Amino acid sequence: MKLILRRIRYLGFLFPLSLIAQPVPSTVLETYIREGLANNLALRQESLEISRVTESLNQAKSFFYPRVAFNPTYSVAAGGRRLEFPVGDLLNPAYKTLNQLTGSDRFPTNIENVNQLLAPNNFHDTKISVNYALFNTDIQYNYLIQKELVSAQEARKRVVENELRYNIATAYYQYLQTLDAIQIFENSHKVLQELARLNEKLVSNNVATREVVTSARYEISKVDQQLAVAEKNRETARAYFNFLLNRDLTAVIEVDSSLVKILPESKENLTDLQQTALHGRQELAQLGGSLRAAQTAVRLNEANAKIPNVYIGGNTGFQGFGYSFQNQAYVVAQLGLQWDLFRGYEKRSKIQQAKIQTNALQTRLAEVQRQIQLQVLQAYYDLDAATQSLVATQSGMLNADQTFRVIDSKYRNGQALLIEFLRYQNDRLTAQFQHSVARMDVLVKRAALDRAVAVQ
Repeated sequence: MKLILRRIRYLGFLFPLSLIAQPVPSTVLETYIREGLANNLALRQESLEISRVTESLNQAKSFFYPRVAFNPTYSVAAGGRRLEFPVGDLLNPAYKTLNQLTGSDRFPTNIENVNQLLAPNNFHDTKISVNYALFNTDIQYNYLIQKELVSAQEARKRVVENELRYNIATAYYQYLQTLDAIQIFENSHKVLQELARLNEKLVSNNVATREVVTSARYEISKVDQQLAVAEKNRETARAYFNFLLNRDLTAVIEVDSSLVKILPESKENLTDLQQTALHGRQELAQLGGSLRAAQTAVRLNEANAKIPNVYIGGNTGFQGFGYSFQNQAYVVAQLGLQWDLFRGYEKRSKIQQAKIQTNALQTRLAEVQRQIQLQVLQAYYDLDAATQSLVATQSGMLNADQTFRVIDSKYRNGQALLIEFLRYQNDRLTAQFQHSVARMDVLVKRAALDRAVAVQ
């Protein structure tokens, strides 16, 4: 609401101060902005990107829980290498001699040699595997990194929202400006048509020659050409505005007539605006999230180089030849530790790489802060110049209008030439058009300053 009131005050320059009314709050533009924030396709893409990054965070969080998997396998093999060991040839003669010496059959003498395929045939391993990380720095710091990236992505969405507000506001003002231009050209067309009728009467009464009629008609054709361009611009501006709101490109746009009945506001303090921007601009929040993620990456790599990972796990199930499940049950428990003692200085390089990334982001953050201050300064003085230009064009428009009225009266009384009439008519047309452009320029520059300061 404050934004609407601020913009409304600037349009007080449209009319003489004696005719300016008090600011009238309008919700038309704000309603369009809310509609755009809800439906704009670019903003939807940013929301989807947040959802994608959030799922990455959920995936990182899932590593804090144990992993349970059901892994059955069944093997069929034929041929290949064999394990051959002549255990029968080695033991049977010795056992036979022992039996003869002891006079008994205590020792077996029919042991077969080992001849077994290495690839097991008709073999199954039906098991459930469990793995749980007791201490893993990768999991812990990766979760923190993903958390910071989600924050950065949310800030990125707010940046797009701020830009979208500006685009919708400027598109709306540009559409209003095209309506102003059409109105100006239509009024000029009426004046010239009246001139052509007047000249026809003068020619019919033998007061003037024929060229005054053709000259007037030529001026009408020039205005018609400008009017056609203005109508084209109106349709283009309408389509772009509706595109931003993601609706039918030819949809009707409501015109807020109250935007022309407002007072100028007092001048703001540039330093305060810059400080407000440094606190409110979401580009800095986005970079801050990325910077924190990079700093966490440094800690991750440092911890990864110094601290081992500890985990527990185990397997339980059945394994053996054929699915008999008789005497095939087994349980295996594991306590593991992983500690890379030397990897060719790879981890030291990763630490250095993460620190470089952090320094780059810190430099980028400082640069963006300077850019924001510069952007606010430029927008501030652009608005100031546009406001002064509006005052000047208003004065020019009033003077041009009064001059034209005098010349029009003189021409009707035969005291002025046609060339003088056309010259001051064109001057008035130009002054009206410049005033219309200057009026909308103030609104656009106001929107640009609000965008730079991140006013919502």
